[in-house]
Amino acid sequence: MIAEGERLADIAANVAVKVPSTWDGFRACRALNQLGRKVNVTLCFSANQALLAAKAGATFISPFVGRLDDLGLDGMEVIREIRTICDNDKTFTTEILASSIRTPLHVKQAAIAGAHIATVPPEYSETSPSTLSPIRALSPFSPIGVRRGKRSCNWLRGIAREASIIIAHNHRLNSFA
Repeated sequence: MIAEGERLADIAANVAVKVPSTWDGFRACRALNQLGRKVNVTLCFSANQALLAAKAGATFISPFVGRLDDLGLDGMEVIREIRTICDNDKTFTTEILASSIRTPLHVKQAAIAGAHIATVPPEYSETSPSTLSPIRALSPFSPIGVRRGKRSCNWLRGIAREASIIIAHNHRLNSFA
């Protein structure tokens, strides 16, 4: 996992290597972090997994909100718990990337719960004013810009805090050429 992560991270400076929330994934996260690589610990289903990821140096932690909801659990509560954990330990720099977003309401709830980023299906960025059209309206004012991907998009940098929105295909892009 580490060798493959290093190879993938060499593609570009803005690539975050995805590893699962498993013991091997946490070990790979620690090793890649020590090599200066960005790591997204994915398949997170609990605050305990997020804590281990943050301690391993994860750049991003991806709780699967929709899948938790499918299991009859509260995915947004997991985001709130992760946010509290990260806020309580000022040494953690891990950002919360809300994943498995199933509805436009999930996007709003994720921002309110404290997620830094949400993976947003592209159809939500092109829908009616009652859902996410502020993305389209605010994009000319974003200091960084907007880019739409084919399969999934990331919504970045807290609309609740900064009103700065970026949409990017599958991973975070800090600039658009």
